[in-house]
Amino acid sequence: MGIFSFFNKDKKETLDKGLSKTKESVFSKLTRAVAGKSKVDDDVLDDLEEVLITSDVGVDTTLKIINRIEKRVAKDKYVTTQELTAILREEIGGLLTENNITDAEGFILPDDSNPYVIMVVGVNGVGKTTTIGKLAYQFKKAGKKVYLGAADTFRAAAVEQLVIWGERVGVPVIKQKMGADPASVAFDTLTSAKANNADVVIIDTAGRLHNKINLMNELTKIKNVMKKVVPDTPHEVLLILDGSTGQNAFEQAKQFTAATEVNALAITKLDGTAKGGVVIGISDHFHIPVKYIGLGEGIEDLQLFNKKEFVDSLFGE
Repeated sequence: MGIFSFFNKDKKETLDKGLSKTKESVFSKLTRAVAGKSKVDDDVLDDLEEVLITSDVGVDTTLKIINRIEKRVAKDKYVTTQELTAILREEIGGLLTENNITDAEGFILPDDSNPYVIMVVGVNGVGKTTTIGKLAYQFKKAGKKVYLGAADTFRAAAVEQLVIWGERVGVPVIKQKMGADPASVAFDTLTSAKANNADVVIIDTAGRLHNKINLMNELTKIKNVMKKVVPDTPHEVLLILDGSTGQNAFEQAKQFTAATEVNALAITKLDGTAKGGVVIGISDHFHIPVKYIGLGEGIEDLQLFNKKEFVDSLFGE
């Protein structure tokens, strides 16, 4: 079954508010780009290209969007600058759809997962532990029994923060002493979760983007040890990226997708930045589902990524 696969009015308002800085930035740049122009011509397209790139959509994705709009302008012969926003919304939405970037339905928990294991990766400071806490809250709210594993044993603060979130949400956190083997923590977490018939296990891993080979070896070891308890784990490898870092989030995604088999993304801190366009670029470039976006500090400010709602919110209804 899909978890949290809903989108209501309150969440739409949260999305609009969370993306307001990006929207204001994009529209102010668009306004300057079309000032004094009555139709979309080569100059407007050049300015639009700059708008998208400086909004952290990314060069490759920007060029795809510009190419689509160029074809639209050539076909329609005359496109006014007033129509540009609507065209942008349509073409970006179309691009994401054609790339098979479907709206996320949350994590799908089969009845026989016993338990369902999510391994979370990402560098320090991206909101990794906070996202784990918010996910745990949503799973528990959906009636699931959740266990958290504090396998980031290199930072005392990471373990402490996860424990605080566990207490706040009301779910157990399995931990060991500082410097313990992360794979050992993951093993203990799954063993305890399985013995207690947990539905979901979320494993926090070290947030260090160090040598790619070391990173790969560390994550592979954790996965191999977990398989001794639950053979087909992890069911998900969720990469957390900080949307406010813009193009740096692209680089982190490249590093982690090269180091391990990431199959889901969460992009955080979009409420405090004008770089929300990075979600479009990352979605298009990596073809890995952006399942969640973070839009605030509140425990419920983690939303499913709905591409239509996102594009509508960014470029107007």
